[in-house]
Amino acid sequence: MKPSEAGDGTKLVHVGRQPIFDAQGDVVAYELLFRGSMDAVAAGRQDTYATSTVMINAFTEFGIREVAGDRLCFINLTREFLAGELPLPFGPAQVVLEVLETVEMDDEVVAGITRLAEAGYRIALDDFVWGSGHEQLFGLASYVKLDLLDGDVSNLDEVVAAIRQFPNIQLVAERLETEEQLALADRYGMELRQGYALSHPQVLTVASLSPSRLRRLELVTALSAPETDMPRIVSIIASDPALSLRVLRASNSVAAGHPNRVSSVRQAVVMVGLKHIRQWAMLMVLDDVGGAAEEHMLGVLTRARLCENVAQWFGAQPDAAFMSGVISGVARVLGIPSAEMAEQFPLAPAVAAALTEGAGRLGQVLCAVDSYEKGELGTYDLAPQYMDAVRWSTRALDASNRLAAA
Repeated sequence: MKPSEAGDGTKLVHVGRQPIFDAQGDVVAYELLFRGSMDAVAAGRQDTYATSTVMINAFTEFGIREVAGDRLCFINLTREFLAGELPLPFGPAQVVLEVLETVEMDDEVVAGITRLAEAGYRIALDDFVWGSGHEQLFGLASYVKLDLLDGDVSNLDEVVAAIRQFPNIQLVAERLETEEQLALADRYGMELRQGYALSHPQVLTVASLSPSRLRRLELVTALSAPETDMPRIVSIIASDPALSLRVLRASNSVAAGHPNRVSSVRQAVVMVGLKHIRQWAMLMVLDDVGGAAEEHMLGVLTRARLCENVAQWFGAQPDAAFMSGVISGVARVLGIPSAEMAEQFPLAPAVAAALTEGAGRLGQVLCAVDSYEKGELGTYDLAPQYMDAVRWSTRALDASNRLAAA
């Protein structure tokens, strides 16, 4: 998706979601949909681009819990993802992988879907048509979606009877637009329903900073090295506030049931895992929505470094202070309260308390930095620490530019 301008250098990113209901009318899942422009995308890669963008936006711009709560998310996959040519950067806990009806079934695709099912991913067959070759996936599928608007309903008796031979499969009646179609779903006992007669898709929109394209390329390069340099990877992520937030949101998708909460970029990287960090980075390069305004990056990085520099004065952890500076700085750029942004991440209690209430030692760090940025010098002279922060953040951005020129 090519995000629209928000008017202040930030971007507006979107994701669509259409509710999927059970027979009692309760929402049990959402299908996630691409919403955006394809103007600059070559025709041959539009489906892959749309899939990548939906994943990135849902998991790293909004956070999957923000999009779906604890409900399942159905995500359309193209051949590249199903066959394993492109990675899935998330686990199977909250997603259903939809096999598009346009995907040709061959040995490579069937083997890829088999691997995904064996790894615990739920598989759905989208817009199923008997005779398409997709019926060979019945043994792997958890859902089969039947189009009751434009699909051939003349042979539903045979199709449903064949599917019912596989007790692991639930039927999803999709594209329901009339009372007659709803009645048809009832007649065949279809467990799940989706369509305009029940709910139109909803579009979620959020203002966002996009990670620098150069940082993403630098990250992919570092992750592709024969020997993983964890300090280098953490440094790259920490030096781009938007990239840091994406990693934090990605950590949210694996935080459920995890006993720990993150208080530094390094902990977020460890929680997500280098394998998934590598996969997210590859998708973000594929997505390639361009960089955020450099002045925003410079401002947020300077604030984060200043927080890190003065943390020891208040007995706070420097890594946690840096993270608090990133989150509060990006919140300011986006024009939302720090407390609202903090709710999107699995933060350690001390970090969350600082961002939501200004409490604790980290809260004191943020208060001192806020006062200095407003010109209220107060008790502490932060000028030397501020100048160091400016030099550091400028060098961080210059390093990306030098990488591009190399």
